[in-house]
Amino acid sequence: MKKILYLEPVGGVAGDMFLAAAIDLGVPEADLRAGLDTLRLPGWRLSTSRAARHSITGTHLDVQLIADSSAGERSLVEIREIIRSANGLSARVRERALEIFDLIGQAEAKIHEVPIEKIHFHEVGAVDSIVDICGASLALELLGEPEVYASAPPLGSGSVETAHGNMPVPTPATLELLKDRPVRFEGIGELTTPTGAALVRAFCKVEPPPEFILEKVGYGVGTQQLRDRPNVLRASLGRLVGEEADSTWVVEANLDDCNPQLLGSLLETMLELGAMDAFVLPATMKKSRPGHLVGVVVSGSRRQAVCDALLRESTTLGVRYYRVERMVLERSVEEVSTRFGPVRIKLGHRGGTVLNAQPEFEDCRRIAQKEKVPIKQVWAEALASYHQTTEAREHDRQALGSADSRLFEKNR
Repeated sequence: MKKILYLEPVGGVAGDMFLAAAIDLGVPEADLRAGLDTLRLPGWRLSTSRAARHSITGTHLDVQLIADSSAGERSLVEIREIIRSANGLSARVRERALEIFDLIGQAEAKIHEVPIEKIHFHEVGAVDSIVDICGASLALELLGEPEVYASAPPLGSGSVETAHGNMPVPTPATLELLKDRPVRFEGIGELTTPTGAALVRAFCKVEPPPEFILEKVGYGVGTQQLRDRPNVLRASLGRLVGEEADSTWVVEANLDDCNPQLLGSLLETMLELGAMDAFVLPATMKKSRPGHLVGVVVSGSRRQAVCDALLRESTTLGVRYYRVERMVLERSVEEVSTRFGPVRIKLGHRGGTVLNAQPEFEDCRRIAQKEKVPIKQVWAEALASYHQTTEAREHDRQALGSADSRLFEKNR
């Protein structure tokens, strides 16, 4: 069952707050430490405690430096090497952490108008930030790889002292990282840090989550005491309700500039991804241009994969999807004998009554090719054999019923 993690940045979002919220949800500290120790960064340790902000109690986390491990700068190349060498972290965790640092590097490169290779990290390159980012990535794995949603983060106001000098809040890096995402310009102080913004950018959908069954709630407590709000990041963990997980969706895209040779391959790709059905219909598009409507029937759990593939494999610039209701028959397979060999019959039934019977086409085609006869001949014989078998079975059942009835009357 797919898990959902919903983040509410009541007091903002930062790397340590996310990690603290994950621990509050039940992620074992020992598992986090074991994974983070493989980074082989010297001179740090995790320290957690219970803390309250505006009477809301949760977990506060601090990456304590027991040596001057934050001194100096680290390049993106150095940080990548540290993460890639952490063999105690899974490939997925390392890739996610690398993605977050790449996002920060791209934002910094754009702000300072220098190539990303020349970017050197200051605050974000410090030991505590590396631990926060890698720890957040590991925490998602320990939570069962949930799909993450978040409400719009508050950015704060004022100024903050950085390695580049005094900076306005929100900082340029935070704004760059949250472009095209919903945000709230409110609050006093730095509520969303660049690290927090990168986490939101990397693995959060900033939108309301789908319906889910709430199982756990955790609070990551920030360091600041804010006057206007509790400085906490609330994390709600649960699972999708059955209707959502098992629902059926239709995904569609209109194509008026796609090479027709791609369409057959596109349908095969959809079926390989687990689609229940896929089809292409001719359509007359805007400006009276001929085109195609590609449709895919898919379960809720496979919908995103199908959408991604349509955007990647076709020329469409967007897809649409909507949930549908459907009624299906129970299904089974029965094998019948023909003079050409055995053929499987696909049955659709409801309440014990067979409503549909069709020979398996691939069986018929294989036999027809082998015996050098038309497919329709094999098809017809298979269907006739099924009906003869069914009629014989029904005759035997009725005869047995009559015999039992006579025996009952005799013994009365």
